[in-house]
Amino acid sequence: MYPEELVVPMKAELTDHGFDELLTAQAVDQTLKQQGTTLVVINSVCGCAAGACRPGVLMAVNNANKKPDRLTTSFAGFDVEAVNKVREHLLPYPPSSPSIALFKDGNLVNLVERHQIEGRPAQVIAQHLISVFEEYCS
Repeated sequence: MYPEELVVPMKAELTDHGFDELLTAQAVDQTLKQQGTTLVVINSVCGCAAGACRPGVLMAVNNANKKPDRLTTSFAGFDVEAVNKVREHLLPYPPSSPSIALFKDGNLVNLVERHQIEGRPAQVIAQHLISVFEEYCS
């Protein structure tokens, strides 16, 4: 488990921009079963989370015409219960952090895994997410 003083500023990069934290398994299940679209960012301490994932997600939600109904996040290695529950909803995909998942009406419709984040600029991730939002969000 990562120390709180390390994680809090990284969480704030999303929560300061309207992302709700999913901290428990119950919160994950309650959120994902709702109608509409839910974006879940599994946040991480790694460099690709800081350099591409978080900035790309923020660019996408700030520049898309269509956006998810709910913006949520959990932190790998810190919000353990919630992340484990999110990963159950992501099966059969293996655990991946960071990752970005879009659910619609409780079903996974798009997943961006770590290997699709590493080495890509934030702008590419944002463009991909914007196209996903156009397809699935109202």
